[in-house]
Amino acid sequence: MTAQQVNQLSSQIKEIIFLVEEAVEGGYFAQALGESIFTQADDLETLRLMVRDAVECHFLNPEERPRLIRLHIVRDEVFAL
Repeated sequence: MTAQQVNQLSSQIKEIIFLVEEAVEGGYFAQALGESIFTQADDLETLRLMVRDAVECHFLNPEERPRLIRLHIVRDEVFAL
């Protein structure tokens, strides 16, 4: 695969998905699926800003950036019977 083909594939990414989990020490941790992008924040509102910033930093070329960011928020609940 040539460098040009790789760039074309990258530019076709329309959406990037982040797995969001509550951090043990508090706040939230987000990890992109399929890309090496990680970030964290104390609350969900700040996390959205941090994720957006991380995506912009990861994809320096605006034409290669995904158009949508999806946050898949996972929360574990444990309760006794």
